[in-house]
Amino acid sequence: MAMDVRQIVAALLTVSMFVMLGNMIKRDHFDSLEVIVFDRSFLIWFLNFGKYKAIKVSKQGLVKVIGATKGVWKGDEDALKPCWNKPLPKEGGQSRGFIIFSLTDGPEYHVSQIADAVVVATYLGATLVLPHIRGTKPRDTRSFGEIYNEKKFVKSLDGIVRIAKYRPPQLSVKKLTAVRVPNRVSEAYIATNIEPVFKTKGNLSLETHFPSSTTMNAKEFEYFDSLSCLAMFGTLELQSELKQVVGLMVERLRALSRKSNGPFVAVDLRVEMLENKECRESGDFGKLWCYNAVEVGEFLKGIGFHKNTTIYLTQSGWHSLLDPLRQSYPKTYPKEDIRPTGKKAKLLNIEISEFAKIVDFHICSESDVFVPAKSGLFYTNVVGKRIASRKTQILVPSKTTSSSSSDAHISPYISKKSHSAFSCFC
Repeated sequence: MAMDVRQIVAALLTVSMFVMLGNMIKRDHFDSLEVIVFDRSFLIWFLNFGKYKAIKVSKQGLVKVIGATKGVWKGDEDALKPCWNKPLPKEGGQSRGFIIFSLTDGPEYHVSQIADAVVVATYLGATLVLPHIRGTKPRDTRSFGEIYNEKKFVKSLDGIVRIAKYRPPQLSVKKLTAVRVPNRVSEAYIATNIEPVFKTKGNLSLETHFPSSTTMNAKEFEYFDSLSCLAMFGTLELQSELKQVVGLMVERLRALSRKSNGPFVAVDLRVEMLENKECRESGDFGKLWCYNAVEVGEFLKGIGFHKNTTIYLTQSGWHSLLDPLRQSYPKTYPKEDIRPTGKKAKLLNIEISEFAKIVDFHICSESDVFVPAKSGLFYTNVVGKRIASRKTQILVPSKTTSSSSSDAHISPYISKKSHSAFSCFC
């Protein structure tokens, strides 16, 4: 008796599914996420027969088999949504004055500088001039559009604050009155210290002042209003070509980690950091200002990361001081080992510090796990981006790893929900 075609197809799909499950069991684990497309009716039968609670079926007929991965990675949660309302512009309309500022020192500073400038310009009713990006060397200046998406920035602030693409020719930067503003500037500070100067001068040049301490007071990050939330989390996006190149680097790291059946871990660890005088023991027991390659390796081993874990370092090229980490984790890569080749490599010149910092910031924001080997603004603002996308696996090293659980080392920004991003997303 001839078999019906549907019976043959169903039989093949059944065999394929059980072969896949057999291979998973043989490897003693399930990959963090396996996605296979099958006929929906077959999936319903399989679920009813097998009763796998960890299998989800989407409307598109996708089945997700989710299980525990080797190591301590728990995977990402669903992305959060912005819970701020679109801010309203200050009553009274726009003035004829301009606010001019520059982005400096790297993307972890850029997000704060943007937020402060937007808050000040909106409060004063001034026009905000699109900033240039200043490098570390004299006269090393780039346009905003070389790094960030201009259209996205302007559109996100439409109806809130007026944006001028270019500085009016009659405004000389040398003749502008410069005003230093503290990071996370308040309306009270603007009213007392900035508004009187603005009314007198008409135009101002802003410079955000950051605290010299390498640590941040958690209370300073407990709450953001709608305008600050929008400015910090809803305005900056990489320009398309740069975004694509960084995306290729992230995907390469993911591909390497899949071969190891585990996550890829981004560690903010650079040689220049280790040579800094700030790398000293703090007052908190078991805590350091920063951790070296030996200490990071011991920390990762202590909480259960296996030796084949893929690790990305924020170091551009390899240095002998990093050898101890690679001895423990052979699949450890600096930027130069994973950057694209050919035309894409020319676009992303990691020899230029501004581009290197951009790569680091976004890879650390996208990695499966983030480990900050040093506290500071980079750590704080990477955490903010990760909270927005629910990538909350952020593990802070310590000198002692008596507890084998990674939960004991979850960033207090996450465990205590003390980061401002929690007031911006829900």
